Amino acid sequence: MATRKTTDKKKSPAGQLRIVAGNWRSRLLQVAALPGLRPTPARVRETLFNWLAPKIHGANCLDLCAGTGALGIEALSRGAAHVVFIEQSVVAADTIRSNIASLQATGAEILTVDARRFLKGPISTMFDIVFLDPPFADGLYDELCRLLSEQRWLAADARIYIELDKDQPQPHLPGNWCVLKNKTAGQVRYMLARPED
Repeated sequence: MATRKTTDKKKSPAGQLRIVAGNWRSRLLQVAALPGLRPTPARVRETLFNWLAPKIHGANCLDLCAGTGALGIEALSRGAAHVVFIEQSVVAADTIRSNIASLQATGAEILTVDARRFLKGPISTMFDIVFLDPPFADGLYDELCRLLSEQRWLAADARIYIELDKDQPQPHLPGNWCVLKNKTAGQVRYMLARPED
């Protein structure tokens, strides 16, 4: 479709990223100037949310290691009911809060806490969709996936999005998880998984 191609080719200004679709399509988000902060590319977000299209409306989402908050904000833009953003950097979390305020978004909860600590805490709700995009170098994938499963954070038929460097090995997923989608774009490998029971 011509409109989509035009949108995809738009370049976001430095220090900003553009929402791909939904209620806030083409709106710009501020990106905190932090070393290693790596927004999910627009074309990856577009593919991901095409995968999630049947499940996103009214979904309860968790954006772990939220960073820019791009995935959670994109989910809200496309009709998710609620997104919990987990980000341990005060600067990054404050930038997410500022972006949420500028969009006048509802349904967002931003917690400044380590992702592992959050997952080991009391379960406040179960999530339909989890976005898992920790810093590539931190080696958190296996532990975060294990905690999501063992602590029972996942709703029935949940979806878990995992993003990593294409040269990293696939994370060790809990035994009852299966990979539904697995793609590479540039230096990024991204996949969608779900628990089978």
